[in-house]
Amino acid sequence: MTPQLQQAIRLLQLSTIELQTEIQEALESNPLLESQEDHADEAVDAADSSEDKYNDSADNETAGSANPQNQDNNQANESTNNTRDQDINLEGQENIPDELPVDSVWEDVYDNIPSYTSAARDPDAREYEVQDGNGETLRESLMWQLGMLRLSETDATIARAVIDSIDDNGYFAGNIEEIHNSINLDSELEFEEIEAVLRLVQSFEPSGVGARDPQESILIQLRQYDPDTPWLEKAVMLAENHMNLLVNHDHNQLLRRMKISKDELQEVVKLIRSMNPRPGSQMANSRTEYIIPDVYVKKVKGVWRVELNPDASPRLRINPYYASLIRRADSSKDNTYLKNQLQEARWFLKSLHSRSETLLKVATSIVKHQQGFLERGEEAMKALVLHDVAEEVSMHESTISRVTTRKYMHTPQGIYELKYFFSSHVSTASGGEASSTAIRALIKKLVESEIIAKPLSDSKLASLLGDQGINVARRTVAKYREAMRIPPSNERKRLI
Repeated sequence: MTPQLQQAIRLLQLSTIELQTEIQEALESNPLLESQEDHADEAVDAADSSEDKYNDSADNETAGSANPQNQDNNQANESTNNTRDQDINLEGQENIPDELPVDSVWEDVYDNIPSYTSAARDPDAREYEVQDGNGETLRESLMWQLGMLRLSETDATIARAVIDSIDDNGYFAGNIEEIHNSINLDSELEFEEIEAVLRLVQSFEPSGVGARDPQESILIQLRQYDPDTPWLEKAVMLAENHMNLLVNHDHNQLLRRMKISKDELQEVVKLIRSMNPRPGSQMANSRTEYIIPDVYVKKVKGVWRVELNPDASPRLRINPYYASLIRRADSSKDNTYLKNQLQEARWFLKSLHSRSETLLKVATSIVKHQQGFLERGEEAMKALVLHDVAEEVSMHESTISRVTTRKYMHTPQGIYELKYFFSSHVSTASGGEASSTAIRALIKKLVESEIIAKPLSDSKLASLLGDQGINVARRTVAKYREAMRIPPSNERKRLI
């Protein structure tokens, strides 16, 4: 492949954010490239500056002609103000030391020194300074709570070791003996002391953190409730002694063991299910990733329109000034450099244009096939494979695969990756095809509407899909159900 083709393929498979980084690097490395937006802004600023100078000049001429003494008065006032400013500066410098203490800034020593940062000019801007898209992690939250306590050095070291052993779900995944051996601060350190510090960490937020398993986490959360909470005592009894029966949905055995009625058991189970079995999951442990749609889809006068996102990439052009410096017959080093940069700039612009055209063609083809999804949602998704779109736009399947990876479409149903619209097919009773995405949506809808005391089995789900003209085997239903992390019918059975 030629270098130009390699560059076009590389740009084609970049995401929008990666493309913006690539464009910025090209702007910084190639003087023949420039952003049209920046050039337009400079032209507007220059026009405004010229207009301001013209207005100021006109005002000064008018003021001077109206009162000839104004110039003398202005000069006198300016001289007085300058002298006054010098006095103030001299007074302020009397107590300023030549050097500041280490690790300090002027604002730490002198409160009356004005700040000229953007945050100081705009009070509302301060709240946006530290917002970088990162949420507080579970470990950071626990460490902050630990710092609010007054503990001995030994207990603080144990607590840090305990926090380091807590996983993302909020469970203590470490070992008391390992912590005892790793600390080794005091030969007389007892295991009971480590257990006591662990119980202290278990009192931190989020409630239930630091438990060794879901049962202990639920117990910790229940014991932090108000003692007067209805059904709390029975809920603690169930969580301590009969959790395995609840997990296995053995409700008859629970009724006999706890000696309560079915209605009372429902209230107890309702309270337990209100607990969070993975308390750490509510904390952010990863960097927030932002999605910039590459294309927008909207319905205009009954017709679906596809448009490229103009903000996805800046508009570029070749700098006319540098291009005018290139001389055809000149073979000097500088002229050769400009020629090479001009050729690279043209290739880059052509590759960007090719990427945009390909993306628009593929997105338009997808919208043509998936209009039912745009109007009615997942249940109306049609079966579609890369080969179908490749034939329609006269491109290779590998090109379609590149252009649909990490590219996103903004639709009335939400923002989706272009690859989302491709799915395998299943034969229907009428001889047609049904998308696997639509089948999963129908299975999910049937499960959500089932009676929780009598959940639908995989065979029943297959039968209900057959009634809608979709012929799927029980094994296929089980595969789709497991892919959506929906438990089998015996585990979905509940009292409430």
